[in-house]
Amino acid sequence: MGTLGGHLIAGLLFLIVVLYYSVLVSLALLRGQRFLKSPLPPRDKRGHRWWQLVSVEAVVKVVFSLIVILPELFYPPGTNRMVMVDWEDPKRPFVFQDTWQHITMYGFFLFSGVVDIVSQVCQARQNMKLERAAEALAFCVLVLLLINHIENKSTLESRVHALFMLPVFLVGLVLIIEVWVPDQPSLWVLKAWMGLVLSNWLLHLSVLMYAPPSGQPWSRDDPVELAFVTTFFCWHLGLGAVLLAAIYGLCSLWHHRFSSWKRVPGAKYQPCPLHEGSEEPEKFRAGAPQLDGGV
Repeated sequence: MGTLGGHLIAGLLFLIVVLYYSVLVSLALLRGQRFLKSPLPPRDKRGHRWWQLVSVEAVVKVVFSLIVILPELFYPPGTNRMVMVDWEDPKRPFVFQDTWQHITMYGFFLFSGVVDIVSQVCQARQNMKLERAAEALAFCVLVLLLINHIENKSTLESRVHALFMLPVFLVGLVLIIEVWVPDQPSLWVLKAWMGLVLSNWLLHLSVLMYAPPSGQPWSRDDPVELAFVTTFFCWHLGLGAVLLAAIYGLCSLWHHRFSSWKRVPGAKYQPCPLHEGSEEPEKFRAGAPQLDGGV
């Protein structure tokens, strides 16, 4: 992932997942839901096809994780980074350090998806606490590896990755809290906001480090340019809030529009017209004796 393409792919996949989550949060708040997403029915009450047994989120975790892991090992074609030690060197040094850090990062998201599938398919009832714990573990591992990832790097790379750790840490903290205190709307919103910040910042840092729009590489130790890196990150905090508000607004329009479509015209109570000359009271009085006789 230590290339422009690798960072862009990871950022886009994170962004897709977070946009989906933000829509779920917005609709849950608009509908006043108690749960963000209801647990699956017991296994014996679900269908027998695989898409009825497993949630979309679990499959997405597995597929997206494999999308970023496999290129780390085998891209460009003909490359093989499966080795960890250079056995031809008498000192037996470790090789491909960054590659194995990236594989470990996304391997834990793959593990989270596998835990989701096991929870949903192999158990009589879905264990949502276990699924949240596995996802929290993935973000905690990501923070730990990012701490090590910034060692022996330039000041610029250390700064952008240190800033990236902030939203990752907050998302992980929210997930840890949700293991014991789930279904808190304020935590939903915080997680969606920080998710938008970390995905947008990952896209920005890939352009900043590998393809600056000016065509001139950033000075990796200039304090003025490093100050602007922090300024840009603060802008992303605001951008994430604006994006979340925009998603909520669009979902609100859709929700109210959809609610109006579901209303049946004329289903509401309408008072009987009682003005002089109205035929309705006369029809009612004429039908009343027949009703009495039928009873």
